[in-house]
Amino acid sequence: MTLFLAEIIPSGAVAEALATAETAGQRAGGEFVEAQVTADGGRAFAIFDGGSAESLAKEFAAAGLGTVEVSPVRLVGADIAQVKAERPASGYLVEWDLPADLTMDAYLARKKEKAPLYAQVPETTFQRTYVREDMVKCLCFYDAPDEEAVVRARDVVSAPIDRLHKLSQGE
Repeated sequence: MTLFLAEIIPSGAVAEALATAETAGQRAGGEFVEAQVTADGGRAFAIFDGGSAESLAKEFAAAGLGTVEVSPVRLVGADIAQVKAERPASGYLVEWDLPADLTMDAYLARKKEKAPLYAQVPETTFQRTYVREDMVKCLCFYDAPDEEAVVRARDVVSAPIDRLHKLSQGE
């Protein structure tokens, strides 16, 4: 199946928006995998397995979720079955706007080469990445004690940070 990222700027309470998104996603043929919410509640990142970008977007619009962008993504650094089973909480989310000339193959090779370097920042654990199939950006999730530890981890693997979000631990 294909994974889809729904980036949601909710028009109301984020918990209600996620419940609505899960139901709308099921109507579109998608299985809810996980959602992460910024600590301020202003954005949610939900992952669905299956359906289509068009059907998901249509159902989200009909449900009145607010602003939602739906994109096919590839999961890197984790197994989808484990993510579905555990829906592990993350501490931080890094958004990286990928360079226009970067291909998926080059990204994956770079990720494989650089991943062992995370050991140099033992207080930070890389959890997983969702890479948009259109190569516009990726979302990287980390468990870390603070933002500075995430910045050190990104520096070690020579990867920039375009946006860094602390994630809510309640969602």
